[in-house]
Amino acid sequence: MYEFLDYRVCDAMTPDPVRVGPDASIAETEAVLEQHDFNALPVVGAKGELLGVVTKLDLLRAFRFTDEHMFPPYEEVMSQPVRSVMTADAVTVTPRTPLTRVLETLVRTRSKSLPVVDDGVVVGMIAREDVLAALRRAVGGERPTGPI
Repeated sequence: MYEFLDYRVCDAMTPDPVRVGPDASIAETEAVLEQHDFNALPVVGAKGELLGVVTKLDLLRAFRFTDEHMFPPYEEVMSQPVRSVMTADAVTVTPRTPLTRVLETLVRTRSKSLPVVDDGVVVGMIAREDVLAALRRAVGGERPTGPI
């Protein structure tokens, strides 16, 4: 189990993740989330820089009842750009972040996944499942393969 202390994000992340641009519609984003069975996607600019994260919960928030709309018009909401519902101040990690810190961050923030950013560019995603898989490998005595 002590092997887990040596694991870094780069040992467990999904590299080169599926992403969307800020002008993608909520409908397009929802389709990508469903197609890949993801809970979150990084929203990136033209150079791959992280602009935010969009989750299924963010999409649901777009349908909240307001004083203007008892029930927001579905087609109108789904045609809005994803930047209107994304979380701009996303919690991120780097490829060198220890997985012990990622585990704590996931638990503390109740997030299901976090974008991995290196020099401002999205290079991966790390999810709960990735951390659990690394824990299983560590218990089995497997050492991380990435550089320390």
